[in-house]
Amino acid sequence: MDEFWQRLTNTAPPLDRVLVVLLAVLALGLIAWQPSWRVLRQVVTIAHEGAHALVAVLCGRRLTGIRLHSDTSGVTVSRGLARGPGMVVTLAVGYVGPALLALFGAGLIHQDRPVLFLWLLLLVLALMLVQIRNWFGVVAVLASAAVLVAVTRYLPVEGQTMIAYLLVWFLLLAAPRAVGDLHTAHRRGRGWDSDAGQLSRLTPLPATAWIAIFFLSTLGSLALGAWLLLGSL
Repeated sequence: MDEFWQRLTNTAPPLDRVLVVLLAVLALGLIAWQPSWRVLRQVVTIAHEGAHALVAVLCGRRLTGIRLHSDTSGVTVSRGLARGPGMVVTLAVGYVGPALLALFGAGLIHQDRPVLFLWLLLLVLALMLVQIRNWFGVVAVLASAAVLVAVTRYLPVEGQTMIAYLLVWFLLLAAPRAVGDLHTAHRRGRGWDSDAGQLSRLTPLPATAWIAIFFLSTLGSLALGAWLLLGSL
């Protein structure tokens, strides 16, 4: 128990600025290269659906399950009022969720707590696993958790710090791309059931306005997260 607590509370100094930039470039490359994006897009989906689930519970809705699909789509089902602020906030947080998670991670890194971020991600995955309702989702969450367990168990603090930086950069940069994919789907007439499409039916704002809000929110998170990772070094 003492060893676990020591691992959990490990602090690490900021990485060299050049290395932080190189990790950002690596994350950008993983997002820009289509074969890796097709696989790693699932990480964004997990964060997206996790955000839906968390806010649904906070809004007093009853969470009934989460599904993750091999095409990197997902769905979170909760019971409650079909309209109203709770439903709107639950839908609106999905595309912003990965960026906010990354921003939280950047804040922990800024406080020299990158290892704590990795352990908190493991906790989130464990809580999500209880709510997963399909086999692919179970495999995706377990695979993500296995990677984090290996990182926290076998890598030294310096290696864990690098992984934490890479994960934060990846989520910060991937969130706007996911919104871009949503915009493309709507332009092609395939966005009726998307978060933006549902929000357009629940609020006076059209889907394009919600997509713009998602995009500006993720860009703002990227700017603030980059400042936390780079600006104060």
